[in-house]
Amino acid sequence: MNLSDFDFHLPEALIATRPARPRTSARLLLVEGDRMTDRRVADLVDIFRPGDRLVLNNTRVIPARLSGVRRRMTGQGLAEARIEVTLMEPAATGWRAMAKPLRKLAVGEEVVFSDALSATVAEKGADDLRLVFNLTGEDFDAALARAGAMPLPPYIAAKRAPDAQDATDYQTVFARHAGAVAAPTASLHFDAELLAALAAKGVEFTEVTLHVGAGTFLPVKVEDVTTHRMHAEWGQVTDAAAAQINGTKAAGGRIIPVGTTALRLIESAAVAGQMQAWQGSTDIFIYPGFRFQITDALMTNFHLPKSTLLMLVAALMGKDRMARAYGHAIARGYRFFSYGDASLLIPD
Repeated sequence: MNLSDFDFHLPEALIATRPARPRTSARLLLVEGDRMTDRRVADLVDIFRPGDRLVLNNTRVIPARLSGVRRRMTGQGLAEARIEVTLMEPAATGWRAMAKPLRKLAVGEEVVFSDALSATVAEKGADDLRLVFNLTGEDFDAALARAGAMPLPPYIAAKRAPDAQDATDYQTVFARHAGAVAAPTASLHFDAELLAALAAKGVEFTEVTLHVGAGTFLPVKVEDVTTHRMHAEWGQVTDAAAAQINGTKAAGGRIIPVGTTALRLIESAAVAGQMQAWQGSTDIFIYPGFRFQITDALMTNFHLPKSTLLMLVAALMGKDRMARAYGHAIARGYRFFSYGDASLLIPD
């Protein structure tokens, strides 16, 4: 299975840099087996059935992008230079982070982000570093909220800088547990009104937590995709969540994760076709040939060429079918990636 099998040409004009407003006005490509229908996210009230259970990732994106000044002592005194930092994931002490320019940073240097927030470079690797901040706990969270910006994906950040609107746009309406540095973007299409309408129809909801890491944007660099190693992300499925999912399966309802992050988590926690309470790091890699234990359908956005997420949807629906679906979406001008339109994938 080659990386080139998951390549396609996407016109740059179809990369969304802002979400649809209202959220539910985004387009929705409904793929049911071999049938494709052009709908809107608001139509989910008509598409989902009573007894369906949506699995929602309630992670909360932190303002992980920081601009600061690096300080170090030289023979001529204190030297300062600008540095851009993106937090990736918490470490046992401090945070793993990416930095620009990384090569100029040295272990022991201080980086000042605001009057309240600073960090010391504790370790430095070839591609990232570990920062230890001067604050922890709620004090750190408060200072980060003031100093940081939303960590927009590289394909958006290359076109424009994050702004105040992204603090709302790049956060789900059910975000509860802070820790993600990327949004579970399929969930961005939901608002309170749509959730209420679905509940009134008899659709049920289960919340799980997977803190999406910056590794979700890392490219696959091997031609044989089966040798790719996934980044690890922390997640949790509670006892109550597992019981809800198992109850719906037993009653004949469908389990429909909203987003690839929710799907990866529940499939990581499945044992012999049953949902288990679970907590830890998962590096599950789902590509064609994977046997799904819990997932019956998936709501997701449109993904990058050669990405692990494109391989995941191909595993669920079939590679040729997804190639046709993406060709359909491109021909009809669907908007792609994190702020783009959605798809609902229902296999045979």
